[in-house]
Amino acid sequence: MPRMLDVSEDVRAEIGDEEADRLLAGDNAPGSYDCTSCRTPGDSEQERTSTVLFVGEETAVLAFAHATCIPSQVVRVAEDQLQGAVASITAADAADALTASHPEQAVLGVTSGLVLIDGELHPALVVEPTAPVARPGSGGLTDEFLPLLADQGFQPVADLNTRPATLPGWSVLVAMGQLHSVLQPGAGGIGQAAWWQAHQPLQVTEGWRAAANKSHTVLVFAAPVGSIGQQPREDLLRDALEKAAVNGRLVAAAMPLAGT
Repeated sequence: MPRMLDVSEDVRAEIGDEEADRLLAGDNAPGSYDCTSCRTPGDSEQERTSTVLFVGEETAVLAFAHATCIPSQVVRVAEDQLQGAVASITAADAADALTASHPEQAVLGVTSGLVLIDGELHPALVVEPTAPVARPGSGGLTDEFLPLLADQGFQPVADLNTRPATLPGWSVLVAMGQLHSVLQPGAGGIGQAAWWQAHQPLQVTEGWRAAANKSHTVLVFAAPVGSIGQQPREDLLRDALEKAAVNGRLVAAAMPLAGT
């Protein structure tokens, strides 16, 4: 059955007319797929789907995305980044499978907000798990979310009026005004891998996006389960962050903004 695929001229030029025509006829195209942008399921028989070709120096990877997420295009990346992206996708698939088989596993909840430091508004993300996080093989008797983050380079927050230090190799990916992921250094220091990936891109406010584009930096705060909660207003969010900091239950890092 023909698929509802969009194949841009740039993608066609890279893969050739013959392969492009086979895709459009449904010969080599998947029915269902995980969107390369938002990582939620898609179906090329039921909804318009973009073909996205990632091209490195030696490797090319054809991926699929909802046409509402991103248009069909060629994305040129460094070879190590492409290999890191492939590893990241594999790791994300494994994590999804683990979560499905162990529903009690903690999920990282992420909310966005603006935090005032030295009279300037800074874009921030607040990360809080839905359950205690234990080290692998520890038996899960204690919540080690903060020590695990400390191992990664996150610093304890004693004063919310002090800007956190930058964490090398990490970044926050925002595209078209939507939050996609928090990236950490890849295995062996090669490329980057997703530390947190939105199941569906999260919309950020115009104020948050403007502040992020101005500073090119996002402040990422993290606290154990039950420390922050879902706060309906930014003043209440700040109060919760300050309380967590006073109780020694808050760590943070500044990360470069990737995207716009």
